[in-house]
Amino acid sequence: MKPAKFVEALGALQFEDTFNPYSHRCMVHDVERAPRFRSEALRAMLDAAARCDVDSLWIGRDLGYRGGRRTGLALTDDIHLDLHAARWGVKIKRPTTGRAVAERTAAVIWSVLAQIEVPIFLWNVFPLHPHDAADPFSNRTHNARERRAGEEVLCELIRLLRPRRLIAIGNDAAAVAQRLADDREVLQVRHPSYGGQTTFLRQVHELYHLPMERQESFL
Repeated sequence: MKPAKFVEALGALQFEDTFNPYSHRCMVHDVERAPRFRSEALRAMLDAAARCDVDSLWIGRDLGYRGGRRTGLALTDDIHLDLHAARWGVKIKRPTTGRAVAERTAAVIWSVLAQIEVPIFLWNVFPLHPHDAADPFSNRTHNARERRAGEEVLCELIRLLRPRRLIAIGNDAAAVAQRLADDREVLQVRHPSYGGQTTFLRQVHELYHLPMERQESFL
């Protein structure tokens, strides 16, 4: 599947109590053409990544309401949107209005990504934003039906990008990555939330042979 078809199929996914950033517009925070901007950004990055020798695919769990719901990019908030685009040599349009919103997980992820030069693509087990029924600006864990759909998308992404290894961020991602890896190496690191920041940073520094520096606070 080519990047354009991949993004088109992604935009067609619909589940109850989820926000699809590639086809839905948030009436509170989004600019008028936000779904198109997010779709174009993802397609451009996929085009660039498909031409590269991708070292690894980092896999999180779901898009969060302060991060991927707004940007359409896994593990990426408004603050790191331009940095993410620059890694793939593309320019993208910000899909949201007002001040840039930070997400703690994204801040930790990008603090270490900024030190790694090899091509890394970011994704999630479930590629949309699942939320509580009464609160679109909340986060919930994807359910079994959503996970199955996410696994199908992830399989297509692996076929498209052919990463050498899968880096699972957290237990949920690790379970899925092990099922889909085929003969690829799967490595698990601690998710940086809920007190896991220090362990996550240590594991990624060891994995990519980076010098350990003074730990920052991302609160």
